[in-house]
Amino acid sequence: MAKNPKHILVIRLSAMGDVAMTVPVLRVFSQTYPDIKLTVASRPHFKPFFDGIPNLDFLEADVYGEHKNLGLIKLAKKAKANGVEVVADLHNVIRSKIITKYLIFKWIKSVKIDKGRAEKKALVNAKGKSISQLKTTHQRYADVFEKLGFPLDLSQFVAPPKKQLTPKLNGLIGVEQKKLIGIAPFAAHDGKMYPLSLMTEVIQELDETNKYRIFLFGGGKKEIEQLKKLENPFANVTNVAGKLSFEEELALISNLDLMLSMDSGNGHLAAMYGISVITLWGVTHPYAGFVPFGQPESNQLLADRKKFPLIPTSIYGNKFPKGYEDAIKTIAPQTVVIKIVEVLE
Repeated sequence: MAKNPKHILVIRLSAMGDVAMTVPVLRVFSQTYPDIKLTVASRPHFKPFFDGIPNLDFLEADVYGEHKNLGLIKLAKKAKANGVEVVADLHNVIRSKIITKYLIFKWIKSVKIDKGRAEKKALVNAKGKSISQLKTTHQRYADVFEKLGFPLDLSQFVAPPKKQLTPKLNGLIGVEQKKLIGIAPFAAHDGKMYPLSLMTEVIQELDETNKYRIFLFGGGKKEIEQLKKLENPFANVTNVAGKLSFEEELALISNLDLMLSMDSGNGHLAAMYGISVITLWGVTHPYAGFVPFGQPESNQLLADRKKFPLIPTSIYGNKFPKGYEDAIKTIAPQTVVIKIVEVLE
């Protein structure tokens, strides 16, 4: 490994939430080691995440095009040509291993993340027994840098300034002084998603107070159609899915007062800007280490594990026994509203 390296390649290619979780860690790194250059290799779509981090370059990884399969060697060659001296592999998958193995042959050493697979397997297999908090993903990222000789204290995170709002975004927000709430009601798997009927109850109660502007986030044709229906009855609710560029969405998120999210990417997007996030947990559990950065345990609203003792049924929510898709329904809409009001006021 290079002695006293001055340039680190950071690899985290996907998924959106996992890439977003690197951002607070890299902000702390940048403020702790301002003389060390970082180059982040990730998918082009995620480049805006890293705006404003000093001494950080972005290396676009087109893993479905130019850098597909052995095209990753081309990416590794570009990283070497850019002068990287060591690698922080925050992904530890086949793709990142192809990159690091090429660089090892060029005498560029790497340290990879310990994902804690055995601990997570034990957590999923607890079958109703007592469970305890595992190391957070953010700390697992930080551990990689410590092994490279750069210890990090994540409590030193300083949130970036809010992004400037465009006239279009100002138009959506309006002139009335109201707290801004983002709601991202979707998740990749049914067991992690709060039913839209219950979310409608949450929104209705918030809307009736006339104290808040609520923005609905999502993506994809089906989700956009569902959000349009969710938006329609309410005076203070705006669906922004399909209406904004990704950069505009990030700018709006950075100006929120609170984000309500499932165990999914939007919570991590808000957290990387220092926004308060309330997360609803169904068949997954915060103890697996995927709580949005800097959010207190009190902001994690959990399904009733007494009624559904096998929670967490999986780490990512893709596996659960029959009936467990209803676990998240044990979080009452009133509980969600009370928590939102408590955090905001």
